[in-house]
Amino acid sequence: MFRIMFAVTAAACSVGLAAAGQTAPAGAGRAAPDGAALYAARCADCHGADATGVRGPDLTRLWGAGATDERVFQLIRQGVAGSIMPASTAPDSEIRALVAYLKALGTADGRDPARGSAAPGEATFWRSCGGCHRVGPRGGRLGPDLTRIGVTQSADALRTAIRRASAAIVPGYQSVTLVTTSGAKVRGLRKGEDAFSVQILDTRERLQGYLKAELTSVTRDTQSLMPDYGPDRLSDAALDDLVKYLSMLKGQK
Repeated sequence: MFRIMFAVTAAACSVGLAAAGQTAPAGAGRAAPDGAALYAARCADCHGADATGVRGPDLTRLWGAGATDERVFQLIRQGVAGSIMPASTAPDSEIRALVAYLKALGTADGRDPARGSAAPGEATFWRSCGGCHRVGPRGGRLGPDLTRIGVTQSADALRTAIRRASAAIVPGYQSVTLVTTSGAKVRGLRKGEDAFSVQILDTRERLQGYLKAELTSVTRDTQSLMPDYGPDRLSDAALDDLVKYLSMLKGQK
């Protein structure tokens, strides 16, 4: 139980910021709040885009460790005495949306093996995604390696990541735009930065370094390099097929 409380405590730290007067993300407080967007704005910085942990602990194991929806809700609402987790004054609807999102990430409930077909989904992946994402030894490196994505992500989380790629950007894959003194724009993944230079993996997968003295601006983008695959680019049926294929990727050779 201590482990459960510790994980949820860390998870809800960002939610508790509402009590400290922090500005809520765009869309918060609507009748049907988006748990993925709330998580991305309030929790992903510590717990990662997929909730498996960065500076904070892995939150995908809560329900497997015995937590219930109501228990997680109350821990977020009440906080934990003697810890850095404060009580939250966020609306009930926002907290329940966060709970539902975390549960979908961490349980089999969000996985629907009956929907979609893996074979056409695999074809769609290599046609539309494989240039940036790897599966095993094949694919690109601009996006996260998806060899084991079926272990860490629910079907609902995968659908969100495909439809709204910028909802929760995986740490290490934040895009940046550089403008040189000659006016040229260069975009890529930020891989390193100090007071004098910045290093990026450009869109041709080349690791490049730039002196800041030779740049007029360095902008961390809020949009992912990956485009949103809305219904106009990927039909619901094709999305089901793609998610079916991704859900089967569990790292086996």
